[in-house]
Amino acid sequence: YGFYAGFDSDNSSGDFSEANHKVAEMLDLDPHQSDRTGKHNGETEIQENGIKRHRTSLPAPMFSRNDFSVWSILKKCIGLELSKITMPIVFNEPLSFLQRITEYMEHIYLINKACSHTDPLERMQAVAAFAVSAVASQWERTGKPFNPLLGETYELTREDLGFRFISEQVSHHPPISAFYSEGLNKDFIFHGSIYPKLKFWGKSIEAEPRGTITLELLKHNEAYTWTNPTCCVHNVIIGKLWLEQYGTVEIVNHSTGDKCVLNFKPCGLFGKELHRVEGHIQDKNRKKLCVIYGKWTECLWCTDPTTYETYKKNEKRGGEQKKPKPSEDVIKSENDEADDMPEVQDTVQFIPGSKLLWRINCRPPNSSQMYNFTSFAVSLNELEKGMEAILAPTDCRLRPDIRNMENGNMDVASKEKERLEEKQRAARKERAKDEVEWHTRWFHQGTNPYTGTSDWLYSGGYFDRNFSDCPDIY
Repeated sequence: YGFYAGFDSDNSSGDFSEANHKVAEMLDLDPHQSDRTGKHNGETEIQENGIKRHRTSLPAPMFSRNDFSVWSILKKCIGLELSKITMPIVFNEPLSFLQRITEYMEHIYLINKACSHTDPLERMQAVAAFAVSAVASQWERTGKPFNPLLGETYELTREDLGFRFISEQVSHHPPISAFYSEGLNKDFIFHGSIYPKLKFWGKSIEAEPRGTITLELLKHNEAYTWTNPTCCVHNVIIGKLWLEQYGTVEIVNHSTGDKCVLNFKPCGLFGKELHRVEGHIQDKNRKKLCVIYGKWTECLWCTDPTTYETYKKNEKRGGEQKKPKPSEDVIKSENDEADDMPEVQDTVQFIPGSKLLWRINCRPPNSSQMYNFTSFAVSLNELEKGMEAILAPTDCRLRPDIRNMENGNMDVASKEKERLEEKQRAARKERAKDEVEWHTRWFHQGTNPYTGTSDWLYSGGYFDRNFSDCPDIY
C-alpha cells in the first residue's frame, strides 16, 4: 500500500542524496505562502454550524519531477534488497505512510451504512465497497510517502465524520505499521497492520501488502477480515508512471460465514481490464447472493447473479447493449455524499437494475499541483492552532522533513530527512550496545481473534494523553 513504501532505510549509505540538493534550484516558491483559503498554515476556519473547515490547499505547490528518473537511482541498486535503498526526496509526497493509511477513512460513510443496515447481505455490500474505496485514493498518486521512523505515530479525530484513529510504526526491519480506529458513537472498531513486501521487476515495482485488516460492527456483533490487493507501479525506467491494483481480495464475515470474493483484474495486453473489479458475495453454503462489478478508480455496482449472467450471455452473442446513464436520483439515493460531488462520467458498463454501492469522490480542481491528493489527504498534515500542545511528540505532523517539504523548502527537507535517519541509526546502535530492546508504546504483538494469525493489537491508553515515556525521534 503506497508507492515505494519501505524503500528508505536507516541502513542506507546515503549515496543518492546528491539528487536531493538539486531540487531546491528547480523551485521558486515562497515557503511562507498562505493556502488558498486565505488562512496561514496552522489556522482553521470554523463554519457557522460549528464544524471545523479543513484546509483546501497545501501551503506550496508540487515541484516538477521531470529532471529526475527513478531508473537513475535504481540502476545503481541492482542486486540490493529494496528496503536498503534510499530514494531522493524529489520522489516523495509530503505525507508519512502512517498518514497514507489513514486515508482508509475517507469513505467512512460506508462503514456507517453497514452499521445502519439490518440485512446482513446489505452490510456485506457496504463493507465490500469500503474495502475497494480504501485503495481508490492511490489513483494517480505516484509520489512515495515518507517511511515512518520507528516509534512514529499519527492520530486523527474527526468529530464531523464520527471517528478517531491512531497508528504507530511498530517495526523498522521489516517495516510494519499498526493502526486502530473507533467510531465516536462506539458503533465500530477498525484495526490492522500493514507490512508491504516489495519486488523490483526491472520495469515495474510490486508491493504485496501483507497484514490483516479487521472491521468489527459492534451493534451487529460481526467481524470482517480481508487483505488488500497487490499494488504495482509501471514505467519506472521510462515513460509516465502509472499504478495498477490486482489480485483477489476475500472479505469474510466471521459471524455468518458469508464471504465476498473480489477480483482486481490485471490490466491485460490492450488495457481492456484496466482498474476493473469483479466479484460476488456468497453465503456459507457457497450460494451466490449477488454480483459486484465496477472500477476501483470510479464506482462499484451490484446486481443479482441471474441478471448478471443473462447480461453477459447477451454480450457474448453480440447483442446490442446500451449503457443507460445512472440518473441523479439513483446516485443521490444510493450515495450519502452525492450532494457534495459533481457528476462523474463512468466508463463502467452499467447493467440495468444495478444498485450503486460507491462512487469515488471528485478531487479538488488544484489536485494535480498537490501530488494528486484528495480533499481528505490535503487536510491530513494540517497543524491546527493549539494542536502541538496536545499531540504526542512522535506525531507525523511534527516531522520537520515532511513539514518543510509541504512548505516548499526542499533543500531543508532533504537535510532534515538525512538528519532524522542518522539519528535513528545512532539510537539503534546505542540500544544494541546497551542490549536494550525496543518497546512499542500503543500496540503489542498478538493473535488476531478471528483469523488466528499474528497481528498487532491496540493496547489502549493513547487518548489518555500521557506521553511522558514517548521516545525523542525528531
